[in-house]
This record gives sequence, structure tokens and C-alpha cells, in this order.
Amino acid sequence: MPHRLRAPCARRAFLAQCAAAATLAGVALQPMAHAADAYPSKPVTLVTSFSVGSGPDTVLRLVADRLGKAWGQRVVVENRPGGAGFIAIDSFKRSAPDGYSLLQLDSEQLAALPHLYKSRQYDPDKVFDPVATLFITPFLVSVSAQSPWKSVSDLVAAAKAKPGQVTYGSWGIGSPGHLGGIALENEANVSMQHVPYKEVGQLYAAVSTQEVNWSMATIASSQGPYQAGKLRYIAVAAPKRIPQMPDVPTVAESGGPASLDVNSFVVLLAPKGLPATIRDKINADVAKVVADPEIKKRLDTFAFQTISWSPDEIHRQVSAKSKTYQGLIQKANVTLE
Repeated sequence: MPHRLRAPCARRAFLAQCAAAATLAGVALQPMAHAADAYPSKPVTLVTSFSVGSGPDTVLRLVADRLGKAWGQRVVVENRPGGAGFIAIDSFKRSAPDGYSLLQLDSEQLAALPHLYKSRQYDPDKVFDPVATLFITPFLVSVSAQSPWKSVSDLVAAAKAKPGQVTYGSWGIGSPGHLGGIALENEANVSMQHVPYKEVGQLYAAVSTQEVNWSMATIASSQGPYQAGKLRYIAVAAPKRIPQMPDVPTVAESGGPASLDVNSFVVLLAPKGLPATIRDKINADVAKVVADPEIKKRLDTFAFQTISWSPDEIHRQVSAKSKTYQGLIQKANVTLE
């Protein structure tokens, strides 16, 4: 009968161990919850790979101002442009994963750079944790106001008539403008010549004077020459027309490939290892800011569409773009080392 006496004791011992484990787990979770409640307790720095005055920089400063007021802390924007984004990326790697340093990048710096700079062994998944989204922007097909082309059909016809002679510009190899041009080449089955420029201003000046035949453009980056009557949009590279340019047809409506969809989204990232509680707080607070009617109205001016993706959704969207860009880059045999 001894075994019958030991069973209740064993059960009581087991229950005691469970209670102790639960208590310890609760104690362990308390600091994490407290960290999220206390965050931020000091100034936050938002590092950006974009130059002062650019579209992403302008949006980031609007968001930083609102976050600073909501958090009761200074939120500082630090611009580190150049090097295709690697100047900001490399400097940011040394930051602590505590939420006090966040990095603004676009989808191309996350999804295209790993395929363009293979020797760098740059893997965003191993370096960053996605935190929050700021906006997504569609691209338009722009030509000089003096161009004889009135549609994408005209552009494609010219490219087919003179293979390799029609030129398109961009603000750098691997940029959305470059990759969007490759996508149009592939889907229209034509061959064109890419001409990269160092600065956006130089690019649209070149398009305006027909130094290059066409380029992808956002409203924010090309509004100067467009408003001056030097630039014309012949299509928006999206499934639907955009409210800001209701008279500009989609690529499909303009006689081009219906599947062409060129866009870029901009996100905030943290160094790998950010506590989930702090990540979720930042995500929710940023979502509130970009959903504010006043902020949304200002972004709408440039066709910057506000989005509120979860960190998991950001990861899925980056992965999808990465696969698309990998195919485009391999087919065009583009490399930067």
C-alpha cells in the first residue's frame, strides 16, 4: 500500500511547482509590461536614409512632431542619406534594440538591395525588426511636355521601333524608377536604355528637356517641373486612377501592360531584438498619427496613401517585393558591388 500514500504527496508537490512557476513567469513578465508602459522615458531618434526636404523626410518630420507631443518626449529626425541607403543602415546597426532609435527605409532598400549588393551579405531579416508603416506611393509615367507621346502605347511603339534606343531615367540603379522601368520592359517585351542620375532634380530636368525620353515619377518628387508646365504624366502605374490626378489614365487604359504596378512603401524599423511590447506600442501610436485627418490630408496632397500594417504584414509585403525584384534584377543582369 505505500504507493497509495505517495500519490497525494506527489500531486501536492506537482501543484506547488506549477504555482511557483506561474509566480515566476508573472514576475518575469512584469518588467516587460512596465517597460512598455514607461516607454519612452527619454528622447527618441528617427534615423532616415533620405535627404532633408524629400517626400519621406517631410512625412517623417510630421510624424515625429505628433509622436513627440503624444509621448511627452523629444523625437529627433537624423538624416543620413547616400550610399544607396547603406550609410544609414550601417550606422544604425550599432543601435540598441530598445525603441529609442528607429530607422526609416523604403521597400526597395529592404527588398532590392540584398539582390544588388550580394557581396555585402545584407539580410534585413537578420538585422531589423519591422515596427510600423508610414505610407505607400504609386508611380506615374512622365515625359517632357514637348514629347510627341500621349500614351504608354506611344512609348511602347517607339521602343519596339528602335530597340535599345528609347531612354528612361531614374534617381539611381536599383531605385523604384529603375526597377519600374525594367518591369515595363519585361511586360511590354521591349528593350530600352536606363540612364541613372545622382539627384531627383537632375532627373526631371533631363526629362523636361528630353535629354532622356521618360521616367517614373511621384507627385512629390516631380511637382516642380509638372506645375511649371515642363512635364506631363501619361499614365499612373497602378490598377486604379488616383484622386490627385483623376484625368491621368492607368497604364492599362493608356495602352500599356495591364499588370504593371509600380509602388514603394516606407516603414520604420528597429534593431533586431526589440521587445514585442514596445514594438506594438510604437506601431499603434504611429498608426494613430498617420490616421489623423490633418496628417492624412497633407499626405494626400502628394498621393502618399497612409497604411497601418502590423509588423508581420510588413514582413510579408517586403518578402513579396523581394521575390519580384530578385526576378527583375536577375533577368536584367544588374549588379552593384
